[in-house]
Amino acid sequence: MGIILVYDITDEKSFENIQTWMKSIKENASAGVERLLLGNKCDMEAKRKVQKERADKLAREHGIRFFETSAKSSTNVDEAFSSLARDILHKSGARRLGDSNKASSAALQPCDRKNASKCSLS
Repeated sequence: MGIILVYDITDEKSFENIQTWMKSIKENASAGVERLLLGNKCDMEAKRKVQKERADKLAREHGIRFFETSAKSSTNVDEAFSSLARDILHKSGARRLGDSNKASSAALQPCDRKNASKCSLS
């Protein structure tokens, strides 16, 4: 129900591949699948090859959310995944209700850091 496209901000080629993946998603994924663009390694600013503005523009062109993240420092990782999960819940709730303008009754609950493998919905 959701696809995360990740590129490395220190690797131009990885960003260029995003267009290919977008095309593949359009051709092969279910209609309306939620997508999210992540620029990883934002902790390596000195080695940046892909400017944030380029990725933001690409995300806007495709109508998807964009975050710069760092898996190493956990910068924006929770926010990105929570955003995608909320969008999926919103869309699935709207489908169940038969109206794309209505929100889902499900809500995300924060993960217990001591037991991070168990996130919950309510």
